[in-house]
Amino acid sequence: MNYFLIDSGNQKKFERFGKHTIVRPCSQALWQPTLSNWDDADAHFSRVEGKGWEGRLPSSWVVEHDGLKFKIEPTDFGHLGIFPEHAFLWSWAADLVSEGASVLNLFAYSGGATMAFARAGAQVCHVDASQGMVKWARENAAINGLEDKPIRWIVDDAIKFLQREIRRGRKYDGILLDPPSFGRGAQGEVFKIERDIGPLLQICRQLLSDKPLFLACSNHTNGMTPMVMGHLFEEILPGKAEVGELVLTAQKGRDVPTGSYARWKGC
Repeated sequence: MNYFLIDSGNQKKFERFGKHTIVRPCSQALWQPTLSNWDDADAHFSRVEGKGWEGRLPSSWVVEHDGLKFKIEPTDFGHLGIFPEHAFLWSWAADLVSEGASVLNLFAYSGGATMAFARAGAQVCHVDASQGMVKWARENAAINGLEDKPIRWIVDDAIKFLQREIRRGRKYDGILLDPPSFGRGAQGEVFKIERDIGPLLQICRQLLSDKPLFLACSNHTNGMTPMVMGHLFEEILPGKAEVGELVLTAQKGRDVPTGSYARWKGC
C-alpha cells in the first residue's frame, strides 16, 4: 500500500500511510479543507503539550512508496519515518547512477535515497547523527532485501565527517543531502542551516569526483526558498541548477508545499 495526501487545510494535513489514515499539523495549509470526513481518520497528532498521538494505530507497519518499502512508526515528534515529497529526488539521482558509482547520502534519515542508490548498483555511504535513525534505515534496507549491498552505515556529525573524508582524499560521484533547520551531531555539535548551509555545500563540492554525476540538496526551512538555493549552488558549481518547491501532491484538493530543493547534474 502506498502513501497518499488525502486533503489539507486549517494548518493540518490528512494522509494515508498504507491502511492507516492520519491527521498531522501542517503550518503551510492556510486554506480551508476540501473534504469533510477528517473525523474518520485513524489517528490525530497534536503538538499541544500533553496531547501527542490520539486514536488507534499499531506500533509499526510497512508501506511501499516509489517502489521501496518503509517501516512506519509513530514518534513523539509526529514523524513516521518517511518524507514522501523527497522521492522524486531519489528517483532523479538514482537514474544518473551507474554500476559501482560512489554516492553519499547525508542527513540520511530512514534511508529512502540510500535504498534507491543501492538498488541502482551504487556503493553508498549513509550518514546520520542519530544512531536510532541509522538503525531504522538498516531495518528498511533489510525489508527491501538490500542488507548485503555495499552500504557504509555511519553515525556522525555531518560536517566533521565530511572534513575527515577530505583529509582521507575520498571522492564521491554524487551527493544528496537534506539538512535540518537545526540539529545536533553525535557529540552534541550544533547545526544551524542559515549559518552552516554555505560552508556545508562548499565542503560537498570539494568531495565530488572529477566527473561528478550530481549534487542535490533539499530542506524544510522557512526562508530557504528555491531562489536562495539556486544562488548557493551558483557559488560552487558551473552551469545552472534546477530549483523548485518540495510538494506533497494531493489526490484531491490542494497540493502542499513543504520546502525547497536544488539539484545539479554533472556533464
